[in-house]
Amino acid sequence: MQNTFQNESSREEMELKKNISSALDKKIELLSKLYKDHKISLDEIAVILGIEKREIENIFTNRGFMKKKRILVGGGAGFIGSNFIYHMLEKYPHYEIINYDVLTYAANIDNLRAAEKNPNYVFVKGDIADYEALSKIADTGIDAIVNFAAETAVGRSVHGKAADFIHSNVVGTHTLLELVRNYKIPKFIQISTDEVYGTVDLGEDRYFTEESPFEPNVPYAAAKAGGDMMCRAYANTYNVPVIVTHCSNNYGPYQHPEKMIPRFIHKAMKNQSLPVHGDGLHVRDWIYVRDHCEAVDLILHKGVMGEVYNISADNEVPTIEIAKMILDLIGKPYSLLNHVPDRPGNDRRYSIRANKIKSELGWVPSHTFIEAMPKTVEWYQHNIDWVDKIKERDQDFSNFI
Repeated sequence: MQNTFQNESSREEMELKKNISSALDKKIELLSKLYKDHKISLDEIAVILGIEKREIENIFTNRGFMKKKRILVGGGAGFIGSNFIYHMLEKYPHYEIINYDVLTYAANIDNLRAAEKNPNYVFVKGDIADYEALSKIADTGIDAIVNFAAETAVGRSVHGKAADFIHSNVVGTHTLLELVRNYKIPKFIQISTDEVYGTVDLGEDRYFTEESPFEPNVPYAAAKAGGDMMCRAYANTYNVPVIVTHCSNNYGPYQHPEKMIPRFIHKAMKNQSLPVHGDGLHVRDWIYVRDHCEAVDLILHKGVMGEVYNISADNEVPTIEIAKMILDLIGKPYSLLNHVPDRPGNDRRYSIRANKIKSELGWVPSHTFIEAMPKTVEWYQHNIDWVDKIKERDQDFSNFI
């Protein structure tokens, strides 16, 4: 008798769940029609159903009520670009991410081996200055462009070919702006640097805001400033929907070993001296790369077209202190510190504030330097083969440090 009662109760429960599911399906279908007719927003639907907006987008995409958004990521095989792609694939399963990268020395397609298994990820080899190649992608539809593609190594811009920086950072940016203008692409996020603002003295009570004038001191920064000014001109002249971001120095996984933090980590692991420029008191503002990705994601979805946003973690640290911190984390002596002649045009200090994105968009970094640096050191310790492979492929990179 008890078993019969339990079976009937179970059947009733299953029938109830089925009816609830059916009612929910009908409600979702009705809401999707209202959304298509522009009579209701996704935010309003999320409130009605009591679930997150992101889940609504996933449901609508999976059921064919909404097409997948296609995001073109310029320079996605680089350090910040590859981290951004992983962030987007993890957070937005209803987005298709097109990684468009020419694969210069700084790019590494190995960074995205795990992403290759994701059906929403596509890699296209190409130069951002190649309008014809970009047009073929734009013909299939693009909802937004996020451009990390750039020549970024200060040492290479000083000791190498400044023309390469002009090609990528100015000509490439102009080409993308033309693409956005001609194909009416809804959003273009141009990723730039705090180095366009120049330098401040170590003891100076001043910092950079979005209104600070451009005063670049090295070819790399000048080329980035040129691209940024082109974005401003296209926004004002042609009403191109572009946002420019200026971020402080990034650190974290997948950074090319010519950059200071991975270079110091790698050398310390091998008991090699750490080359510290000048007195080592040069100050940079450091942000963990995934925090930068979160900020760009927020700007992509909520930023105001035509605006500029600074991104930083308010974490100014002298070079010598970073070198010592790395030695402490790896358990190596300070005797590995080696002061070398300073680099030409080496800015003394960058001081940037992110008050605007914090107050207007509600962004705050998730990681402190004390939390993220050990994670960063640990990643390079576990991926020493990744570093050695890059050094093998680009054996002259140390000539530009």
